[in-house]
Amino acid sequence: MERVEADKLPKRTSTKVWNVQEFCRRQNLCQKEEWRLTRLFGRFATASELLHNAKRAPRWRY
Repeated sequence: MERVEADKLPKRTSTKVWNVQEFCRRQNLCQKEEWRLTRLFGRFATASELLHNAKRAPRWRY
């Protein structure tokens, strides 16, 4: 494991961190999926984690 000091990191390496509830609201995910993601990550997670782990129901055309 390598220890990295925060002041030595370049400023452009930041990642987008989302509130799970806000992400689910914007992506029109159901309450059950929001609960699952919250249990998985807690209240906050990176955008990549959320996008790769969100389960969406298929949208069938009638």
